[in-house]
Amino acid sequence: MVVDTLYTGGSIRTFDPEHPWAGALGVTGDRISYVGPADGAPAARRTVDLAGRLLTPGVADTHNHLLLGFDDLAVSLDQVTSLDTVRARIAEFAERHPDLEWICAENALYSVVEGRRPRADDLIGVTDRPVFITTYDQHSVWLNRPALAKLGILDGGDIAWGNPERDHRTGEPTGWVTDFYTSAMTIAGLAELQRNIPMYSPDRRYRKITNSLDMAARFGLTTVVEPQVPLAELDLFDRAEREGRLTSRTIAAIYHPVGADGDFRTRITEAIRETPQHDRFALGPVKLYADDVIEPHTAAMLADYANRPGHRGHPSLEPSEFERLFVELDRLGYQVHTHATGDWGVRMTLDAIAAAQRTNGRLDTRHGIVHVECLAPEDLHRFLDLGVVAAMQPRHASPDLVAGTWMENVGESRWDRAWRFRSMIESGARVTFSSDWQVGEMDPLVGVYSAMTRAGLDGTVAWTARERVGLDATLRAYTLGGAEAFHREHALGMLRPGYLADLVVWSGDLYDMEPAEILDHRADLTVVGGHAIHDDHGELDGVAAAASVQDPAGAGQTCTEPSADHHCHDHAG
Repeated sequence: MVVDTLYTGGSIRTFDPEHPWAGALGVTGDRISYVGPADGAPAARRTVDLAGRLLTPGVADTHNHLLLGFDDLAVSLDQVTSLDTVRARIAEFAERHPDLEWICAENALYSVVEGRRPRADDLIGVTDRPVFITTYDQHSVWLNRPALAKLGILDGGDIAWGNPERDHRTGEPTGWVTDFYTSAMTIAGLAELQRNIPMYSPDRRYRKITNSLDMAARFGLTTVVEPQVPLAELDLFDRAEREGRLTSRTIAAIYHPVGADGDFRTRITEAIRETPQHDRFALGPVKLYADDVIEPHTAAMLADYANRPGHRGHPSLEPSEFERLFVELDRLGYQVHTHATGDWGVRMTLDAIAAAQRTNGRLDTRHGIVHVECLAPEDLHRFLDLGVVAAMQPRHASPDLVAGTWMENVGESRWDRAWRFRSMIESGARVTFSSDWQVGEMDPLVGVYSAMTRAGLDGTVAWTARERVGLDATLRAYTLGGAEAFHREHALGMLRPGYLADLVVWSGDLYDMEPAEILDHRADLTVVGGHAIHDDHGELDGVAAAASVQDPAGAGQTCTEPSADHHCHDHAG
């Protein structure tokens, strides 16, 4: 036997329980053709010397908002902690872009104004043009007074893409809009955004997808799941496939809006039937919301928020109605992934899955619950019992992100319910780790570090340390765990002869490092179906990576963008 490419000279972690480690790996065509000892390796037309580096299965980022990647005509407010800096950045951007009708900005922190939510009046004097700002989790929007006037909110009007907050004394709009992300993905919400907010034009949304996919290749992601695509935007992925921009395998989950009826579900079925299933593109699960998010007190909690007595948030649907919807989707054969952050939201979803199994019978559907930020102890075992996948994001548990708003809202007495990675894995449940880009950094090594340390990126504070996870279990959740979540473990997620040759060569042997050292490393080579989609040193196809620019959210990692002034980054649904 002669293989096309032989990888040898380093550590090869296969995640194949029969042969967990190997000294060499051969690829022929798009498949793995040899896994075994280096001294028994076949001849090869080309050899890649790992030089002591680690080779693993490619990363499956099972919750990556390609559609939310950074906009090249928007202000980045990532990690900005002061209102003065927000004002300065927006003013400077507005001055540089006098032609823009709207000034759009992204990734504002809830805590940028101490002690309260931001308001329209906080932006007075910055610009006389309307300003539209999304929060870092995409669940809220901050508007200035010209924007309130332009959208008719100032005169008492409503919008289809969120719920404008009003002062409880005066009735005047504050400039804050809640429930944005769930409303923005409805047919009416998206249509209104596309009509009024330039950042939501199809061309700008397409650029977000392709920029995000370029980053995915550089970070070692061989499979990416876009977790909620409106039916109206499926054509953007078809365009990316036609234009050869789907470098990583891409699974698109279809967003099911709250209140959508049987006609909408018929449209989902027709979309699945009519959308060509390409080698690198497939329609995946249906996406639901059980609740919203903890930071603005809109996630559904079993007990009152610690700092808002009498308030427990709210589910996205009344529980019995949510259960009926879930049972119907299960009956139709859909895999369902449900956003649930609060412990009540998680329990409501588990109850709905149990009802579906009682009504329809239990199949290997692998319904998923996404985020699982706050989990009641008595619900932990139910993930394994019901066959539910826990789709979790290690970076979300970092104290530099959740200190303040999240911790204060939940209260210290419930911190032991937060992001229970280790408990979930030890329970035997299926667990997949992901980035939630662009809420968190896309770089999976940031997530690996976060899972292993439960610390901020500066390493100084570990929070809820009992839920830390070792490197091997973490990498498994990013690779085989992702394949299992979408029934692909028979072709992906392991390095085994006959499997698709999706793999990544890291810049060092992660198993020989302390967690903090991992942040200094990267993906040197990303391979999908035997072909390099990222080749930092020109080792496989003779094409080195393009020049890179700093990722402001990547803790020293880099990202490549088509222009020097394009920024890149890194809790959405």
